[in-house]
Amino acid sequence: MQIANRLGKIPPYLFMELRNKINNAKAEGIDVISLAVGDPVDPTPQPVIDELSRTAADPENHRYPTDEEKGMLAFREAVADWYAARYNVHVDPEDEVLGLIGSKEGCHHFILAVVNPGETVLMTDPGYPAYRASILMAEGEPYNVPITAENNFLPELENIPSDVAKRASGMFLNYPNNPTGATATPEFFADVVAFANSYDIAICHDNPYSEVVFDGLKPLSFLSTPGAKDVGVELNSLSKPFNMTGWRIGMALGNTDLIGGMAQVKENTDSGIFNAIQYAGIVALTQCQSNIGEMLEVYSRRRQRILDTFGRLNWGDYTPPKGTFYLWMPTPNGMSSIDFATRIFEEAAVVITAGSAYGDYGEGYFRVALTVPDDRLDEALDRIKKAL
Repeated sequence: MQIANRLGKIPPYLFMELRNKINNAKAEGIDVISLAVGDPVDPTPQPVIDELSRTAADPENHRYPTDEEKGMLAFREAVADWYAARYNVHVDPEDEVLGLIGSKEGCHHFILAVVNPGETVLMTDPGYPAYRASILMAEGEPYNVPITAENNFLPELENIPSDVAKRASGMFLNYPNNPTGATATPEFFADVVAFANSYDIAICHDNPYSEVVFDGLKPLSFLSTPGAKDVGVELNSLSKPFNMTGWRIGMALGNTDLIGGMAQVKENTDSGIFNAIQYAGIVALTQCQSNIGEMLEVYSRRRQRILDTFGRLNWGDYTPPKGTFYLWMPTPNGMSSIDFATRIFEEAAVVITAGSAYGDYGEGYFRVALTVPDDRLDEALDRIKKAL
């Protein structure tokens, strides 16, 4: 059997390759510690679990989900209330909120709703690999916009060639940024709105790390920018703030036309989110705000341990990013990303992510995640110190 040509354009998914690498090593009896994948090991708040258990026992919730194309209205109302309280963003839960099976699916629905075959979609380099895959599956043309340390890992919009911008129908942005951890500013988002208006580009701001910010930084939504709802949507997720990665529940908010188009894609793709999970999501949004602060304390502690370790190794000048539960760090002595990641794996049995996996401009960097238990992190850092 032959598969569609479009799939041949998509590189292997980074994290599937990492899982295979880890599993192969474990099969050989090697104790591997992975600092590569951002999957919180800390449990989901107990009230969320209790609500899932309670509502899953109700036979009414065993049927197709309520309002399957957009998510149940009660969940969308909770999302709207949370955004109003956290970001001073006001949306109509009827027409400007869409429930998602995680924000990752929202990326795909955005592309299918906006992009015609052959049209250009802008994305940052380095950037989250799933954006490129969605663009290619829709037979769009990804265009890499460099982000570098010199500009705080923000794209220089004025350097995007005007002929490219005129061909573009969509753009992915992601701040706090995966993989760099960089954060955006209100001024930058204002420039994005002006840029989108100038070239009639739909913006998809992927914001699942909105709450994971350090050093007193205030969480920020693209939709808090004047005019943002006119040009785009924002994706978010319960995965990071409430340790619910496996629950697969998120949301899209913003422009009515874009939300409507994404809902049309979704209703022809799946049958919605299990009602019990949506009820549990409501509890997370309305009762579990304290979990965010608790997790930030955990991540801050782990973050400092990593910084202290590499500082003692005379890593050189390094300013840590202020967002996400990752650290994006330069490789030592000009080593390539792959060579450094391979050395750490072979000599320490620790998995880190080579920056080049995120694009050409990721070369010379590596990424480590803070989502491992403290004792395993300490063990990983001890092994790395011995290896280096």
